[in-house]
Amino acid sequence: MPIEIIKSGTRIDFIGKWRICAAISIGILLAGVAGFGVNGILLGLDFAGGTESQMRFLEKDTDEGAIRESLSALDLESVSVVRYGEGQREFLVRFKGQRRIEGAASSEMTAENDRVLAMVELLEGTFGSLEVMRTEYVGPKVGEELRAAGLKAMGLAFVFILIYIAFRFSTRFAPGAVVALIHDVLITSSIWLVLGLEFDLRVLAALLAIVGYSLNDTIIIYDRVRENMERRTKFDLESVLNESVNQTLSRTLLTSITTLLAVLSLLVLGGEVIRPFALAMAIGVGVGTYSSVFVAGPTLLWLERRFGNPSDAASARGASAS
Repeated sequence: MPIEIIKSGTRIDFIGKWRICAAISIGILLAGVAGFGVNGILLGLDFAGGTESQMRFLEKDTDEGAIRESLSALDLESVSVVRYGEGQREFLVRFKGQRRIEGAASSEMTAENDRVLAMVELLEGTFGSLEVMRTEYVGPKVGEELRAAGLKAMGLAFVFILIYIAFRFSTRFAPGAVVALIHDVLITSSIWLVLGLEFDLRVLAALLAIVGYSLNDTIIIYDRVRENMERRTKFDLESVLNESVNQTLSRTLLTSITTLLAVLSLLVLGGEVIRPFALAMAIGVGVGTYSSVFVAGPTLLWLERRFGNPSDAASARGASAS
């Protein structure tokens, strides 16, 4: 017997609460704008450029916290220390490059090398001799290219999702799904800005994963909407949307809770490398569940009332399941 945390026959007016939900979403977006005004967009090493050094301590074991505390004596921006491999002697140390108004690329490399040498001298004085296995420098131009590629990937994802939903259901369903996905990305990003956290490739990966997660939930609801439309010769779209959301609510909550438990496990136990991804995913799972229930349906209803043809009920049902 399937597990249900919401009893069958539940009749919650989700669609009728769209004004409250719109106010909540707009409030979070405005908070994100305020966060942008205060902190700007904090870019991680992947996007802003910086230095990454892999090193092995030869004399004694240590840990990330001790290394980070030791490096606080240097003027390094956004220092990240991650254990690399097994044991307590090999680590990956990353820090962001500093902005310069003048100077060629060669002078930038010299400045980065000087900082790496100062870092090695400080760590050797604290923990004994060490071996620098590799040092890589990510320049601002590379970071700019990564930002452009990330935005392009997200834009293409939205376009292909629009095409898929239009093919899977109908063109009237597609905009609501895409609006819900854009909502998820913007709300998650706004919360990230309010928290003053850095955007890097891990966060970008989380945003793309959130798009996929939210789309899956929206498709389940849309599929039930289409089934309910096909069973009736006449229907009120608002009542059909409410009925469909209520019918799939138990499944939606169970999926969200189990996904959130897995993400929270990564957040607590995954360590520093995975933490930004896990935190962004935890926020996105909640936002994606919210948008599937309170954004996708009301958007579909608004578009149908604004642009739909009232006499064309058959086309509102979408493509039949085959």
